[in-house]
Amino acid sequence: MRIVIAEDSILLREGLVRLLESRGDEVVDAVGDADALLASVQNDQPDLVIADVRMPPSHTDEGLRAALVLRRQFPELPVLVLSQYVEERYATELLSGPTSGVGYLLKDRVADVSTFIDMLRQVAAGGTVLDPEVVSQILVRHRSDPLDRLTPRESEVLALMAQGRSNSAVASALVISESAVAKHVNSIFTKLDLPLADTDHRRVLAVLRFLRIR
Repeated sequence: MRIVIAEDSILLREGLVRLLESRGDEVVDAVGDADALLASVQNDQPDLVIADVRMPPSHTDEGLRAALVLRRQFPELPVLVLSQYVEERYATELLSGPTSGVGYLLKDRVADVSTFIDMLRQVAAGGTVLDPEVVSQILVRHRSDPLDRLTPRESEVLALMAQGRSNSAVASALVISESAVAKHVNSIFTKLDLPLADTDHRRVLAVLRFLRIR
């Protein structure tokens, strides 16, 4: 997999390069600001972008803005955004457009190498991944209909779905069978008023409803 990294911290940037290359990926460019990120993607056409939210010159949201530009220019390009802190607004903004191949993780998640690599692969494969800390904050704050219809177990299942987990991964995390997870997922769809339709991906729509984006 060909990857472009945008991270202004030299230590983290070089650490990501070494980690990914040790896993057999090719880091085609590693840059320190948003303008260089945009130029690099145009020139190198990578398979995946990893971008810090805050980069020079203002260190506010330049990386996120660049990621949103890339998503508009290259809708099929998977983008994984890293943030130092839980900033739900950024996660919501990132997921306000097409949600396939999008991830939002805290930088601390990089320290857990196996989890980070697993989530990175999910994004690269077209999945949607949210940091568990972001999901937890959203779940605690949002307690109004239609999510109030969900049972505690269904809420747990939906929270794990929002982290990009498959049914088998949800089953493993909750120590239940995959058939039980499937039943919970179908119940979630029903309670969130998400009927089966050819044009919509109900799993993604359920996560967006959870995030209060749509």
